[in-house]
Amino acid sequence: MSPVPEFALRQVERWCAKKVPARLSDQIRVECKRRGRSLTIVERHAPTPLLGPEWTEQKVAQLRLDEDGVWSVLWADRNGRWRSYPDAPQATQPVSLLEEIDSNPHGVFWG
Repeated sequence: MSPVPEFALRQVERWCAKKVPARLSDQIRVECKRRGRSLTIVERHAPTPLLGPEWTEQKVAQLRLDEDGVWSVLWADRNGRWRSYPDAPQATQPVSLLEEIDSNPHGVFWG
């Protein structure tokens, strides 16, 4: 299986970069990690006395590319396990799935 195409990775990275205003980037970031045929979107928080001296990370969503070139989106439960998204939208490009994450109609992505 071939990995996620570079253009798809760049689309998701651009979307992540726009999620948090630049003035807050020392406190919070949204980032994308590629592994095989998956792109995992995480929200990272700066160190605090409550959370500890390291940046912490919370899974937001995962975009998966199947062998037929179709993307699907999953969400992470409170234990960090990936779950099928309600109504499981699929797309040939990740952009429409990013729109679904933004709208978050089922309240599973952003806390």
